[in-house]
Amino acid sequence: MDRVIAFPLMGNYHVPAKYLLSKISDCKVMDAPKITSKTIELGSKNSPDFVCMPFKYTLGTYIECLDMGANTLIQMGGGCRYGYYSELQEKILKDLGYDFEYYNLVSKGYADIFKIYNTLKKINPKLKKIKSIYHFIITKNMVKYIDKIEDYIRGNKGFEEVDGCFDKEFNDMLNSYLNNKGLISLYLRYKKYKKRIKNIKLKKIDKRIKIGVIGELYTLMEPFANYNIEDALYKFNVEVKRFTNVTYLLFEKGKKSKKYLKKLNNVKYKMGADALDNIYYTKYLIDNKYDGIIHIKSSFCTPEIGSMGIINKMCEENDMPVLFMSMDSNTSKVGMETRLEAFYDMIEMRKNNG
Repeated sequence: MDRVIAFPLMGNYHVPAKYLLSKISDCKVMDAPKITSKTIELGSKNSPDFVCMPFKYTLGTYIECLDMGANTLIQMGGGCRYGYYSELQEKILKDLGYDFEYYNLVSKGYADIFKIYNTLKKINPKLKKIKSIYHFIITKNMVKYIDKIEDYIRGNKGFEEVDGCFDKEFNDMLNSYLNNKGLISLYLRYKKYKKRIKNIKLKKIDKRIKIGVIGELYTLMEPFANYNIEDALYKFNVEVKRFTNVTYLLFEKGKKSKKYLKKLNNVKYKMGADALDNIYYTKYLIDNKYDGIIHIKSSFCTPEIGSMGIINKMCEENDMPVLFMSMDSNTSKVGMETRLEAFYDMIEMRKNNG
């Protein structure tokens, strides 16, 4: 039987993930369906009640992919309870009667190229090290380019003169990456779209309102999980700053977290997952005179619950507006947007009176 590979969605990272898996495995790689209320319903129905939402989202996606014909599932997560998902999700899916193979490419919160190679070699015994390393380097650069362009868009999309220009160019770039031929080709595509994106005309606004968005990594990076909070902010002509992305999580977090710990005088331990990082980001946003902070997380995310008291105290001491939002399957998009609007109105009033 031919292998059909599937993996969960998270933001736009399905593009580099599909590129890597299709080039290295020599197997069909399925496009997972977009996350919908059906996905959440399937995941929630078959998950422990108090597990965090990313578990339910990814489990629901796996069920949908298996029903569509997938027989090889890939997990790419680690760092907190996410690192235990593979074992538990595999058992749940097997208990539901599905027949498949399950592989985890990322463990302990970082990407080990040799572990990935050894894992993928089980899928494709003919895989060569040189080929694996070459395509891994291309994928790493692809992720880096996506994150750089997204950072620029995040800071400027709220001010585009014609709505939809950023989305069009960025989606064209992503589609072109799937047909990429090599490192040079990838770099040229990146330079081409970077130029086009930076040439998009922006509205001139004297006082930009700047808001930093921090919190739990999956909820930050998967738009469906946060009800497209960044797009909601752009409607208010806001400059958005988000620190967490895959480049940071897989290739920079280990070194930077140690530096963050040294620079913070109110934290002595890493606290797990992204809690320490978000406390440092709060300090950065305060020091750099941002207008507000939004902290988002999935329900039952223990590390973020631990960080929230410290973040709240830092914001109180420095007169920094902060909004805490916890997302789960019962969160109302209308309710979220209403809270965002009230938060924005308060920040705008402070800025105009300042």
